[in-house]
Amino acid sequence: MTEPWWQRATGYQIWPRSFQDSNGDGIGDIPGILSRLDHLEALGVDFVWLSPVYASPQADMGYDIADYRAIAPEYGTMADMDRLIAEAGARGIRIVMDLVVNHSSDEHAWFQAARGDRSAPTRDFYIWRDPAPDGGPPTDMQSIFGGPAWTLDEGSGQYYLHLFDRKQPDLNWTNPALRAEIWDMMTWWLDRGIGGFRMDVIELIGKDPDRGITTNGPKLHDYLSEMRAKVLDGRDAIAIAEAWAAGTEDARRYCETLSMVFQFSHILAGWHPELGKWHPLPHDLAGLKRVLFDWQEALEGAGWNSLFWGNHDLPRAVSRYGSETHRGASAKALATVLHLLKGTPFIYQGEEIGMTNAGFTRIDQYRDVETLNFHALRAAEGGDMAAFLAGAAQTARDNSRTPVQWEAGPQAGFTTGAPWIGLAHSHPEVHAQADRADPEGVFARYRALTDLRRTSPIVRHGRTVPQDAAHPQVFAYTREHPEGRIAVAANLGDAPLRWTVPEHMRGTGTPLFGGPALLGETLDFAPWEVVALRA
Repeated sequence: MTEPWWQRATGYQIWPRSFQDSNGDGIGDIPGILSRLDHLEALGVDFVWLSPVYASPQADMGYDIADYRAIAPEYGTMADMDRLIAEAGARGIRIVMDLVVNHSSDEHAWFQAARGDRSAPTRDFYIWRDPAPDGGPPTDMQSIFGGPAWTLDEGSGQYYLHLFDRKQPDLNWTNPALRAEIWDMMTWWLDRGIGGFRMDVIELIGKDPDRGITTNGPKLHDYLSEMRAKVLDGRDAIAIAEAWAAGTEDARRYCETLSMVFQFSHILAGWHPELGKWHPLPHDLAGLKRVLFDWQEALEGAGWNSLFWGNHDLPRAVSRYGSETHRGASAKALATVLHLLKGTPFIYQGEEIGMTNAGFTRIDQYRDVETLNFHALRAAEGGDMAAFLAGAAQTARDNSRTPVQWEAGPQAGFTTGAPWIGLAHSHPEVHAQADRADPEGVFARYRALTDLRRTSPIVRHGRTVPQDAAHPQVFAYTREHPEGRIAVAANLGDAPLRWTVPEHMRGTGTPLFGGPALLGETLDFAPWEVVALRA
């Protein structure tokens, strides 16, 4: 069987608003991305997951789409987009679009026509219900961004459903005419030359609000099978399912139809079980490893993992799992233990130079609708606002949305104007110009990892075998394959330690990133030291 191209690939996510500004308005754009393609080529990535650049009022930073076949003016033009597809392709980099079809913007022409008119042709493209007997919302369903998930359309007297912001009405996937519009739009983009889709919150499209079902609804996989038949079959395109609630059985089903699944079990394990992301739990390496290793085993021979520490919804990896005290070493260690697992790894912009969380201390520094909504709700409840801000400083989405730090200087080379959001506190010291000049820098490690994935069948297809899984500070495993074995071990902590090497890992080999050529009975680890040895 031919190996799919994406099993040899490393992905890179661009969140365009903060990647590179080309015109001094403080907002990243497509011409800015074009100006940084050499950086991506040097990094060795094979495809770019491009967060939304479609026309949008930006209520949720582009995840509220007003026109799926137009580019937001602040990001550029369709000609810029076509040039990006072509010039990235000339460098061997495919562009993967964010497919946001659980909801649209309330400024989409479909919703504008449907609002206030129960007889509109696109009325059934959305989900409407009559008020409850008391005149209030039809159910007590809550929005993921806080507050009720129903908003009254006064012109028609019905409520519409929005699992996110009220400006993001949910699409009605039970309507075959709506699905046909989506298939046509997806085909239109693929015909323009993109490499596929990352499918935003795709697990929600099968919802049944009358039964309180939001994720993994009864028709979900029917819709995905129809998508496969109508759009994806016969095309060499990647299809990535984002699924926050996926268990291992769900993931196998996604992988039967699509390329891979983005699941978040390792992220959710770090959140408070009742209070959620705003009250993160202390980092527990043993628990984190348990989740990652469970997923490696669950999809072995039955599906394909995506591998990631961060994205536009999550804090910076160094700040969450690593150490700002040992920033460079911890960034390299985290990269190594993740990228040598089985699956397709994703690098989030700035991760390749070890960028940190924003360091914001005041609510007026934040721009994200989720953070602002929950702050307002907590304030109205009389909550502990200092505790909320402390949690936001660790987990708010804006931690990963500050501008990419390209060079030294007041705006870090991102813009000549005033950036739309403040720079992270680390920008004077942490930037691509300095890191790329260091042959032992974070960028150099990521580059070595992208090369290794492309060339090593052990990295791509070897079975992952956990080693010393309960250790609170060492992350260790082997990758087993007929062509050989790779042993990986890292001290993911600020303290040095002497580690007893599991018997199965002992022996000589070729160091992949420096380090010893022999693993004996014990290994003296420096803080954040990592060893990868091919036997």
